[in-house]
Amino acid sequence: MVPNDVLRAVRIGLRLSQDDFAKALRRAGQELGEPNEASKRLVQRWESGTSRTPRGVYARALERVTGRPVEALGFSLPVPMARVHADGTGGHDMDAGAEGVTSAAGGVRSTAQKVEETFTGVWLSRYEFYSSSRGDTYEGKHYVVIVQHGNRLTAQSLPGASSNPDSPLTLDLTVDRNVVTGSWVEQTASDGYYNGARYHGALQLLVEPTGRRMAGKWVGFGKDFDVNTGPWELRLVDRSTSKATLERYSRTPE
Repeated sequence: MVPNDVLRAVRIGLRLSQDDFAKALRRAGQELGEPNEASKRLVQRWESGTSRTPRGVYARALERVTGRPVEALGFSLPVPMARVHADGTGGHDMDAGAEGVTSAAGGVRSTAQKVEETFTGVWLSRYEFYSSSRGDTYEGKHYVVIVQHGNRLTAQSLPGASSNPDSPLTLDLTVDRNVVTGSWVEQTASDGYYNGARYHGALQLLVEPTGRRMAGKWVGFGKDFDVNTGPWELRLVDRSTSKATLERYSRTPE
């Protein structure tokens, strides 16, 4: 059983308890004309990995509450069962399917669970980028909450915790000893300079021996179909992910 840390990180980023999240899902169901019976227990089952695929009525409510497609919330999508067929030479082959995928994933997860969990907490994310249209270098800052399970880190910026208003940031990272590698996505404000453009790319960071800072570089695309890069760092500011802590850092970084 593998916990759904993506969903947990998103919920924490929204500053909602499991009970509050369930209430929000029920409200969303009413608004969509599809009443549901979401409960704290159901949210716990999703986050613990006991339930891996939400039914359609819940999937649509999840998308409404989080603003993300259900595929980006850490759930497993249904995969057809593998089938055996004759190989034409007297033997049999098995089509690639769920069993093979599950087996491989299980091996990775058992290894990942051996990694010590030390990165969960609130971090200050800071990166720099060059704006060709403005001819200058700028920086973006966010307070993000990181949740770790095994060697996977998922990060979600806190509401209102961006140097650029209404510019949420998400990170999906993997830890390999002192190397952190993964992807980033930032949705710019619709009324901002970049007119709601969605940017994404890759990220690789090195973890300092203290475990309180990661520094490295991002890679992403530009508006002129070019590939850009720049520095990125994460600094630990609080190991707590309590509701009071998240509220304290739901503000513009200094």
